[in-house]
Amino acid sequence: MSQAMGMDFDTLRQAMADNQEQPEGPARNARAEQLLVEAEKLNIPLAVIEALGHQLKVYNYSSEKDKMFVPFARLLRMWDERPEDFDEYETHSLHWVFKWMSAGMLDQPHIPLASIEKWLGEMEHRYRLAGHSERAVRGAEFSVAAHLGDLGRAERAYTAWLAADRDTMADCHACELHSQGWWRAERDADEEALELWRPVLEGEYTCAHEPHTVLASSLVPLLRLGRLDEARAHHLRGFRLVRPMESMRGAYADHVEFCALSGNEARALELLAERPAYFTDSGDPRSRLDFMAVTALLMDRLTGLGLGDQPVPGPAGREWTASGLAVHARGEALSLAALFDARNGTSYVSERARGRMDQRPLVERLPLGVRSRSTRHLSPSASAAGSGSAAASASARSSAAVVESDAGSDPSSLSALLAEARRLSATRSPDAVEAWAAASRAAEGQELDVRDRAEIADHAAMERGPEGIELFHEAAELYAEAGDPGEALAARARAAYVLALTGGPEEALATVSELYEGVLALLADGGTGVSQAASVLVGRARILMLLVQEDADEDAAGSGTGDSGTGGDEVVGAAEAAVRELLALAEPHLSDVRMASRAAEARAMLGELAAHAGDAEAAAELLAQAAAAFVAAGLPWFAVEYESRLAGIARHLGDAEEAERAARAALEHGGPRLEPMGHAQLHLQLAEVLGATGQFGPASEHALEAAHWADEAGEGPTLGAWARHQLGGFLLRQGRWAEAAEILESALPDLTTDMHGDGAIVQTRWWLGDCLTELGEHRAAAEHWLRAADVARHWPEQRDHAMLAHLAAEALGHAELPAQAEQAYARAGDLWRGLGNVHGLIRSLRARAWVALRTDSGLDGARESMAAAVRECEEGLRAVSSSVGAEAVEASDAMAGSDAAEARPRLVAELGHTHRQFGDLIARSVPDDTEEALAHYTRAISVFASLGDDALDARTGAELAAGWLEADLLRPAAAAARARAVLSAYAGVDGEAAQARRAEAENMLGVTEKA
Repeated sequence: MSQAMGMDFDTLRQAMADNQEQPEGPARNARAEQLLVEAEKLNIPLAVIEALGHQLKVYNYSSEKDKMFVPFARLLRMWDERPEDFDEYETHSLHWVFKWMSAGMLDQPHIPLASIEKWLGEMEHRYRLAGHSERAVRGAEFSVAAHLGDLGRAERAYTAWLAADRDTMADCHACELHSQGWWRAERDADEEALELWRPVLEGEYTCAHEPHTVLASSLVPLLRLGRLDEARAHHLRGFRLVRPMESMRGAYADHVEFCALSGNEARALELLAERPAYFTDSGDPRSRLDFMAVTALLMDRLTGLGLGDQPVPGPAGREWTASGLAVHARGEALSLAALFDARNGTSYVSERARGRMDQRPLVERLPLGVRSRSTRHLSPSASAAGSGSAAASASARSSAAVVESDAGSDPSSLSALLAEARRLSATRSPDAVEAWAAASRAAEGQELDVRDRAEIADHAAMERGPEGIELFHEAAELYAEAGDPGEALAARARAAYVLALTGGPEEALATVSELYEGVLALLADGGTGVSQAASVLVGRARILMLLVQEDADEDAAGSGTGDSGTGGDEVVGAAEAAVRELLALAEPHLSDVRMASRAAEARAMLGELAAHAGDAEAAAELLAQAAAAFVAAGLPWFAVEYESRLAGIARHLGDAEEAERAARAALEHGGPRLEPMGHAQLHLQLAEVLGATGQFGPASEHALEAAHWADEAGEGPTLGAWARHQLGGFLLRQGRWAEAAEILESALPDLTTDMHGDGAIVQTRWWLGDCLTELGEHRAAAEHWLRAADVARHWPEQRDHAMLAHLAAEALGHAELPAQAEQAYARAGDLWRGLGNVHGLIRSLRARAWVALRTDSGLDGARESMAAAVRECEEGLRAVSSSVGAEAVEASDAMAGSDAAEARPRLVAELGHTHRQFGDLIARSVPDDTEEALAHYTRAISVFASLGDDALDARTGAELAAGWLEADLLRPAAAAARARAVLSAYAGVDGEAAQARRAEAENMLGVTEKA
């Protein structure tokens, strides 16, 4: 507090201005109280008035709104006693905050209604005396009537409010439109509300708290109207705005409510956890009522999902579960509502609170894209909640399962289950898995014939992974006992394939080779059917394909020896022969869905072998044939894997249309049978395909789905983080800066070098810097760019490092941190120099000159940097002039890809711009030294003139700047000559630039003629 001691009035004013820029909250309020004490020491009435006004303002925008009545009462008393002590601004401010008092009284249930009505009359009287319109008065009356539920009076006041003239006491356009739209939404006119809010949402009208509250108020109306994309965007954009503002508990509650009503309960819990003080802050009872009501809504929702025992954030002092907090929050909300109703003499506030707490979800699932756990992962018992969000993750239960509950010991029911399971197996339906499981459960304790036991064991083995090998062998013995040696061999082949998958491909190949010989002999003798033989042949082909992949993996790792027992080329040849033999066996029997499936798989294997051989075109064609064959056989779900692979190959080949078609087909054919991870992977693949062709809107939709499904799969920190990274990039490319920033900030904590690569981390921070710059958050942008630069500094290629340092310097300058900006420009300049990028170096030097003016380097440092930029231009031009042939030019990054004829004009233009900026710098910094500035302008004009019409606008801009300096030097003739030169240059030239230049030149002529 030593700084505050002995303050004079100017120091006090600066201290209040500094405090106004601090974050909302008790610390800012306490500082305002201290500054009032300092003001009282000055014995200057206006100092006290300003300090009271400052105190009132910070109270109003904080959780301690109830404190603002005391300073206002003192201000009003001072006004009544000595109005001459108030200057024009403080007089306006005093009348302005009458509106705050009206709203503030409504928010405090201990203030009697009679006092509020009296205050309305007082406000009307004082406004009339001051000559103000009644617009603000009628707006305040509307707020009172709407709060009371007096709808007739509210409508009358609303009409009078809009009819009255706007004057200096009217709320800003943005705030008025928010209130008007809120009332239309309250009256079930959501479309009208959103139309009223449109100018605020589009940025036509803004203020310190708009569009913050409009975005929050629009969330539920948008959900009700089914405009879900807009609702999501408003949540992401709006929550960024209200998050740091303590006074916006009501708007914060709107975002919690939105999450609770859109299937984002886990996100809503995170929002509650961010603001623990909101549960107990008592300075604004009405916003606390709103917050407790939506907390009750959320907790009831979680309890309804079976998560009542889930630990949740709540008021400090105890551990809370969802069900416990539901009771507490509802009780608190209704107690607060009862206080308002007792004051108002109505039941309106309680009715509205109950209605808000008892809402049902408006959307079952609205993915937001931000990092959040699914409710399925909130607790171990969550999967039993039946939330519906994971309904698509499992295959539909077969009709056999319906029979299961009645099977008991009834043999006929068991027979029906077995028949249904066999039917589904014959059609290769994914529902066969559940059907056989149902039959197995029903068969427990019953006598079965050996064939039934064999099939049950066989299908049970298919679901057990490595543990199923022995069960396959058991099934094989039972098949043999049942007199089906071909199916016994097929079961053993299935066991061999599982063995190959679990690390024993060589042993598995030896086993399946014997089975292959045996089944072909059986087939030739009529001892088995084509289907059983195909089962063995497909097992053999799959094992050989695994060996091909194993060799490829070893080669990719640099450890391939080529002597894995079969040899690389030998195993590929054996695999292709096995696949073609399978295809030849299956193709004559395509009317059998099982054989059609084998033929389609064989074509897919041939496609994989073509890809292995580097023949991408053949691979694409064969995979497309395989996918089409699965679809034609009525087995689209089997096409998904190959369509996804095809999409990747097509993209590699540059066939964007085929890549998109295949990716969309994979999603369509996967449908509800996909697991959450499958959904995530396919949506992400399609997003990347679409993004690569500039379809950023559709790409962002699929990246959003990918992030959601990754969260559902419990892979939020891995695949989900990558999907969010991509989503943020797609949103950024659409200019949706706030949404992109929210998504990228959400992705960043999960991105790791090991999992995603440091390139992804750098790119995410780079994009974040771009977003935050557009949002005016320059200091945060600089931080992300600098942290990205620290990663990129270790890369062999340093261009990204240089660019990031340069961007960070620009942001630091915009953030009013010139010393740090100067350091960053120096770093960027060194990097550009090391890269040989003369253009980057020159621009960093010019920018460094401007920020140097605001640092200890001062004008001398600025001159030095600008002079260095001139030297670099001139040295670059000499280098270009002396170079012989394009090879010498291409030695520089700056010149790469261009010859001397192309490089020279660029450097000449840089020299012209440098002299122009040098002149600007001197003219602004040393007003008395106009001759030096004029010399630089003259040099810039000459340089630009050498470029002809390509630099016309730049030349005439320098000409006009020089003309104004000539006028300052009392050389009207010289100034007029420059103006006429500009007019002559644009004779017959159209366009905005030409029009602006002519207008300025004519203005200059007018000034010189008067002189």
